[in-house]
Amino acid sequence: MYFKQFYLGCLAHASYLIGSNGEAVVVDPQRDVDEYITEAATQHLQIKYIIETHLHADFVSGHHELATRTGAEIVFGRQAVVAFPHRRVADGDELKIGSVVLRFMETPGHTPEGICVLVRDTQALDSPQKLLTGDTLFIGDVGRPDLAGGKGYTPQMMAAMMYDSLHTKILALPDETEVYPAHGAGSMCGKNMSKETSSTIGEQRKFNYALKPMTREQFVEMMTADLPEAPAYFPQDAEINRAGARGLSELTEPKALSASDVAGLSSDVVLLDIRPAEEFGNGHLPGSLNIGLGGQFAMWAGSLIPINSEIVIVAATNAQVDEAVMRLARVGIENVVGYLKGGIESWRYAGRPLEIVPQVTVQDLKQQAENGELQILDVRRPAEYESGHVPRAVTEPLATLERKVSELVFDKEKPIAVICAGGYRSSAATSLLQKHGFKNLLNVTGGTSAWINAGYPVETANT
Repeated sequence: MYFKQFYLGCLAHASYLIGSNGEAVVVDPQRDVDEYITEAATQHLQIKYIIETHLHADFVSGHHELATRTGAEIVFGRQAVVAFPHRRVADGDELKIGSVVLRFMETPGHTPEGICVLVRDTQALDSPQKLLTGDTLFIGDVGRPDLAGGKGYTPQMMAAMMYDSLHTKILALPDETEVYPAHGAGSMCGKNMSKETSSTIGEQRKFNYALKPMTREQFVEMMTADLPEAPAYFPQDAEINRAGARGLSELTEPKALSASDVAGLSSDVVLLDIRPAEEFGNGHLPGSLNIGLGGQFAMWAGSLIPINSEIVIVAATNAQVDEAVMRLARVGIENVVGYLKGGIESWRYAGRPLEIVPQVTVQDLKQQAENGELQILDVRRPAEYESGHVPRAVTEPLATLERKVSELVFDKEKPIAVICAGGYRSSAATSLLQKHGFKNLLNVTGGTSAWINAGYPVETANT
């Protein structure tokens, strides 16, 4: 058996290619599918099936394009309602590729139609089976139960289904069974995922908090408490996947725009600056949004930019523009109408105004905070903030910042230091705040991680 995991860090997403005797299956493909086709050809495999463990909400799947290009059959759990031909599989159904048997388990909980795929190589019966768990079981966590909202299911109903899926099916498998999920650390499909991208049933039984012995009622209460807000693009991406996304070749290429062109754009156009925080801080277009290409760009773009917005990109190179267009398309954002030709230097050369955000170290932050004038905004998620934050820091997560900006209890005339875990989300937050009239902003480089590593005091939810 040939088995390969493809891990896309930008979306914390894992997909899989499994092959045997000239045949192959792809599980949970990302939107751009060239690498699966290339890898299959390299291994002399013909992709026969495309399996989706559920209707993904956090990215646009490539199942439709991959099927069009390879002739492969798309496979969903029988509870999935989709608008294109596919094979419906139920508990216990099997598919074969060469010597490999794929056995399906219906595992509702994250979504009603969720399935897991048990992979067994009949020519290597002494090897552990592999379980592709989709968004049912993660490494260190299980799938959120609240992303099927509006489809007739409450989070409590889904959490109860998840408990049954875990305890009657997944945990009934041998401890040596290898676990391969569809997401890792950073994904919004769970709350406490590990950075590891595979594990075993035995290891998860020992260390996964959600698999500790408890009643169904205790599990439901735990899984439905303190859920982070789901990004607005999640239900929209799920519907794109339900219909089947159009091919990437159908997307319109962005136009090269001069500084004058960009200056004349409507205020409704999103000026998306994809440079690193330090470069953005040294000078950027007024009103632009900073989401650095070097971090979880696609996820934060999907969270902060309405999916149908017209976008103009500010980047250092044309290659970065191309990469950004692809990564935006992975979350269903397809309306990139142009990019600033020549980047920020062309804007400077044209004599256009720039805004700045000074970058400060945690040592600078500590010194200025001791003077008593500095206001501090922590834009990490609630659980991160509660586990330890800079003293006197006010919390407002980046995902909800723009919607709640009018509720911030800050004096706009006094300096505000914005902090996250490392400086990425905080730079995006400063750009949002500038759009809303905050001028005296500082971005903390290194973030709370650097603050803690420097040995400075922290406050927690219990202090």
